[in-house]
Amino acid sequence: MNIQTKYHGTVTVNDSDIITFTNGLPGFLDEKRFVIIPLEDSLFYTLQSIETEDLAFITVNPFDVYPDYAFKLNQQTKEQLNINKDSDVSVLAMVTLHNPITTSTLNLNAPLVINTVTNQGKQYIVPKSDYSIKEPLVKGDA
Repeated sequence: MNIQTKYHGTVTVNDSDIITFTNGLPGFLDEKRFVIIPLEDSLFYTLQSIETEDLAFITVNPFDVYPDYAFKLNQQTKEQLNINKDSDVSVLAMVTLHNPITTSTLNLNAPLVINTVTNQGKQYIVPKSDYSIKEPLVKGDA
């Protein structure tokens, strides 16, 4: 099927590429079906709504920015997403873009967790996280 996107124009999407967020995303509870589209020559991806052209989120694999990033999924989330193996999970972090880009942030307290086998997803709020919803996209020198 062809969909209209916010950043990529018209894109052809296979049904097998659609990720279903059964409960929607916070603030967008009626938006349940998305597709991930890589942004050329970057670490970023667009999480594009299938239904709403103007609804797209910039995301990044948090491990590409914070290699030591870690969190533990609770059993309820594993069951909700039918996760059987860690290798079946993909994680993305929402990015809040600012100008200049070096002041942009990512949400490491509520990553998107996706079962890559079933294409089910959820924004997971990490309990007792050491990370915030506004971690620097560009880490300064420690």
